Amino acid sequence: MKSIGTPQDQHDRKVEIRVIARVAPYLWPKGQTWVKWRVTVALLSLIMAKLVAVATPMIMGAAVDNLSGDGGANQILMLGAIGLTVAYGLSRILESAFQQLRDIVFAKVGQRALRKVGLETFQHIHNMSLRYHLSRQTGGLSRVMERGVKGVSFLLRFLLFSIGPLALQLILISIALATLFNIRYLAVIALAVIAYVCFTAVVTEWRVKIRKVMNDQDKDANQKAIDSLLNFETVKYFGAEMRESGRYDAAMEGYEAAAIKTSYSLGFINIGQSIIINTAMIAVMIMSAQDVVAGRASVGGFVAVNAYIMQVMMPLNFLGFVYREIRQALVDMSEMFSLLEQPAEVQDKENAPPLKVKGGCIELRDVHFSYDPERPILKGVTLRVEPGQTWAIVGSSGSGKSTLGRLLFRFYDVTDGALFIDGQDIRDVTQRSLHDAIGVVPQDTVLFNDTIYYNIAYGRTDATTDQVENAARAAQIHDFVKSLPMGYDTTVGERGLKLSGGEKQRVGIARTLLKNPPILLLDEATSALDSETEHEIQDSLIQMGQGRTVLTIAHRLSTVVHADRIVVLENGKIVEQGCHDELMLAAGRYAHLWNLQLAENGRDMHQD
Repeated sequence: MKSIGTPQDQHDRKVEIRVIARVAPYLWPKGQTWVKWRVTVALLSLIMAKLVAVATPMIMGAAVDNLSGDGGANQILMLGAIGLTVAYGLSRILESAFQQLRDIVFAKVGQRALRKVGLETFQHIHNMSLRYHLSRQTGGLSRVMERGVKGVSFLLRFLLFSIGPLALQLILISIALATLFNIRYLAVIALAVIAYVCFTAVVTEWRVKIRKVMNDQDKDANQKAIDSLLNFETVKYFGAEMRESGRYDAAMEGYEAAAIKTSYSLGFINIGQSIIINTAMIAVMIMSAQDVVAGRASVGGFVAVNAYIMQVMMPLNFLGFVYREIRQALVDMSEMFSLLEQPAEVQDKENAPPLKVKGGCIELRDVHFSYDPERPILKGVTLRVEPGQTWAIVGSSGSGKSTLGRLLFRFYDVTDGALFIDGQDIRDVTQRSLHDAIGVVPQDTVLFNDTIYYNIAYGRTDATTDQVENAARAAQIHDFVKSLPMGYDTTVGERGLKLSGGEKQRVGIARTLLKNPPILLLDEATSALDSETEHEIQDSLIQMGQGRTVLTIAHRLSTVVHADRIVVLENGKIVEQGCHDELMLAAGRYAHLWNLQLAENGRDMHQD
């Protein structure tokens, strides 16, 4: 185990301080008076509860002294004892009432902070670049967010209502013990508090390291489970249920080992804290009993001292729990805030204007790009798609076709060169306006686990029912949807798994048709369809492209014969371009690919 002063521990301290600094403003936000007055009322209620709590043992001690007076059980003493007992009961009620008032007033503040930080994290994750999401696993990411948001809620509550109030209560009790009783009591309790805090801090540091391991194992198990469930069909295809169970169990085995260590360490810290607390309590009670015997204190004083010790020791025991939980919450939150501090790879320039689409001219000027510096993908691509034209990008796998589409949508920025729309460098305009101007039908359409209507209407949230249905008709899916028992209210399942590949693709096409953008990017848009349906939808796509700029990325060359111009990419460079007839006459790379696909289609037809 590393010592507390190691460089790693110092780094962890800095991270925790930064986390607390990020959370604190939620308690006192600028310009939100309602939050400030709620926090103020909650703190005042808390202070009143502590003042009443410190006065309560004195009332109980006076009642005991009254009952043990020289007059025995005469009526006057009895009435005094009853009055003090009632006062004691009222003080307990007031203490509880002030505590509940504190919780009621603060509840909205805590929930608002939890909602706000959760929304901030969710938005930040969506703003992260595609490269980040391709390198992260969804299961682990959701776990980081879940634990971090819960940690914020816990930290806000206990920073405000545990550490400060406990310090206030200890100060008030210390004053009472020093002035009303014997300073020796205070000395013993002070030593116990110091020993308790030091012991708790040292052991908790050890437990936090175990907690980090446990979190890592939990995240690993969760992401393996989600990954396996998302690939349910693949697991079945290869009969890999036991293999997946083994992977999950191995991850859970690591979590189990860390969790057991956490339980053992919890038992150790609880035993140590109990020894410190009870040793101090026994010592003070012996001292108080000796004072009663010697006549230096009354029986009521003995009872009051005992109550004060309980008021010190019980919060101290709770402090141990709070400190442990705060440290663990800081561990959970540090992952989330580390995520929040990661900048997006692709960002808007300051005060970037929105894209103004006049005709939809797309121009690439000597574009170079690589995902990895050692492996260039595009090597100086230059082309100009005039407004209203349909261009097709074809080539063998790995030639850079889909990369061009990702650069146009600005999932990535070019390594060198520039990409323009109507003369505007897309790096100089807002991503939101760029995305609004481009409609994309990807090769693999992924749907939300909602209704068919919701998935089509996702293209434009203000669309009417007629507009949604018209888009479905244009995508050749309306009749199919109406034939379903639930019609447009049919749920498509997670990632759209209840629909066939062709049906999912047609929903995706309808969604883009509804968006009605000036620029269309079709990335293998009909690859999942049968020939007849592909032909029907191809006609719809051609009609939809009228008056718009269309960039089609295709592997199947039969789908791009109608294009105004076809660009052939190989190894990141343009090797040919022209219309279909021109390229066939040139008898170059395009003609070679065409003849290959023609021969393959002939073999497939012969086999069928």
